[in-house]
Amino acid sequence: MGVHDGHRERLKARFLEHGMDSFNDLNALELLLFYAIPRRDTNVIAHALMDRFGGLSGVFDASIPELMDVSGIGENAALLIKLVPQMMKKKELSKVRDMRTFHKSSQVAQFLIPRFMEEREELVLVVCLDTRNSLLCCEVLNRGVVNAVDISTRRLAEHALKHKASAVILAHNHPDGVAMPSREDEVFTAKAQDALRLIGIRMMDHIIVAGKNYFSMRDSGFYRGFF
Repeated sequence: MGVHDGHRERLKARFLEHGMDSFNDLNALELLLFYAIPRRDTNVIAHALMDRFGGLSGVFDASIPELMDVSGIGENAALLIKLVPQMMKKKELSKVRDMRTFHKSSQVAQFLIPRFMEEREELVLVVCLDTRNSLLCCEVLNRGVVNAVDISTRRLAEHALKHKASAVILAHNHPDGVAMPSREDEVFTAKAQDALRLIGIRMMDHIIVAGKNYFSMRDSGFYRGFF
């Protein structure tokens, strides 16, 4: 038995008995690292990660090269750290996998919010629906700023026509902000609605997501939706 084995077994036993609520951020990260770093003191490495990236959230947000720049973190440990939030995203997406028909904005938001998890840049999604408000597709329309209006509205129309959509819902995220529309969001929404109207497709909503919060342009009264 190595010098750290007793400590590792105690932490594992504590987790099994009390769950993660009994751990502070440092000990939680230390426990995780057990499974990629078998023969080193992961407490020291966890301290180094937390100091370098400013806390647990910063550790999970760091890139693989940044993580591997910390002493004691090899490729396996870096991959394990990056795997955790991505698996959580998969878990949340699995909960809404069977959602196929939408009758109110809260259902749309429930379907969309997991798709923006772990996104660090602004992402625009388009949801295409048939005449019964059933899902045809959910695809990425654009990455980066939303106010590239001319490009985005043209691509929006192309997506809708390609999938023979009767209605469209737009969605984008505010990665480091709040779920409230900017002036650019309002301009983009109005132009998108006009572009779709010209080709006989209904613009049902524009959902803005920030974390677990959302804002529905339809529910706000910005324009009349068609649910």
